[in-house]
Amino acid sequence: MMKKLTIFLAGLFFAGLFATLASAHDVKAGAIEIGHPHARAMVPGAKVGGGYLTFVNNGSIDDKLVSIICDRAKSSEVHQMSVSNGVMTMRPVAGGLVVPAGQTVELKPGGYHIMFMDVAKPFKEGEIVKATLTFEKAGPVDVEFAVGSLSGTNASAGDTHSDMGGMDMSKPQ
Repeated sequence: MMKKLTIFLAGLFFAGLFATLASAHDVKAGAIEIGHPHARAMVPGAKVGGGYLTFVNNGSIDDKLVSIICDRAKSSEVHQMSVSNGVMTMRPVAGGLVVPAGQTVELKPGGYHIMFMDVAKPFKEGEIVKATLTFEKAGPVDVEFAVGSLSGTNASAGDTHSDMGGMDMSKPQ
């Protein structure tokens, strides 16, 4: 009986620890809450990487993510990935990413995501990648992206930034 109680309590402790670690990098800028910023590890020699997070706008007016600066990438921008007629395309979001009032916008594999481009030193699992996100109304906020595994948990969702040779990445017309 005591052994089962000890195992149960240890499980509760570790569950709480993991929940704390998962939210350790969550930040707030004005009415915008930024949740669980993370990136995938990159293969050696890769020059682009993906970043993911969630924006919750608790305000009464829309805001817009207008820039991303990362010390590890020459440029960073929000891209949208989509599949049409079996062809996967990825394009930058022109003019910034709107975060509507009272809504949540999730940046995830297979949809909106941050592209870190011209990365000199590929991201390694366990690292923290720092970036500054600037919102039109909420202003700048420093964010730390926790780098996870290369495969991540959503590898099947289309996040293959290290192998984008066959993808149409042209700018919208």
